[in-house]
Amino acid sequence: MSRSPFVYARWRDTLVLFLAVSMLVVQPFAKSLADHPITITMLGDSITAGFGLGPRDALPAKLQLSLHEGLGNHAVRIINAGISGDTTAGGLARIDWALSDNSDYVFIALGGNDGLRGLSPASTRSNLVGIVERVLDAGKKPVLFGMLAPPNLGTAYTEEFNSNYPQIAAQYAIPLYPFLLEGVAAVRSLNQPDFIH
Repeated sequence: MSRSPFVYARWRDTLVLFLAVSMLVVQPFAKSLADHPITITMLGDSITAGFGLGPRDALPAKLQLSLHEGLGNHAVRIINAGISGDTTAGGLARIDWALSDNSDYVFIALGGNDGLRGLSPASTRSNLVGIVERVLDAGKKPVLFGMLAPPNLGTAYTEEFNSNYPQIAAQYAIPLYPFLLEGVAAVRSLNQPDFIH
């Protein structure tokens, strides 16, 4: 394995994400795993796309391997639908393309670039709601991965932005992993030189 500063195996062997996702996603399939492999589309930005990493070190690949092993080698496939630089508006614009894959779940991991650009938290919320509703309308199950706004944007902005994720998850009764970069954000040894990826 390459020695990248953002290798997901270093996320405590992806334990944080694995436990969260396995509890939320795997249990509904427990009785049918042998007959029905789990397919997940991960809609995201550069963190999902694996900016600066090889394909095997990107989050979807690492998470797929971790889930596969954790399920006793049952089939799990995660489709990487990440585009570097993407915003929630971009995700909403391409959600129909992402839904064309025959997946059971859609992991929504967007919003980081909205926060970095200081985009309106209300617009971010509207876009995320639009994505969630399209996923539900397509008969797939959304899982929302939260992001936190940069603290330099002020308390009011940060609170409004950060509250979008739990509020949307509660409104639609969907699973929420509170912060995608938990255990990695602001840890220099786990970030690339730009300290963003």
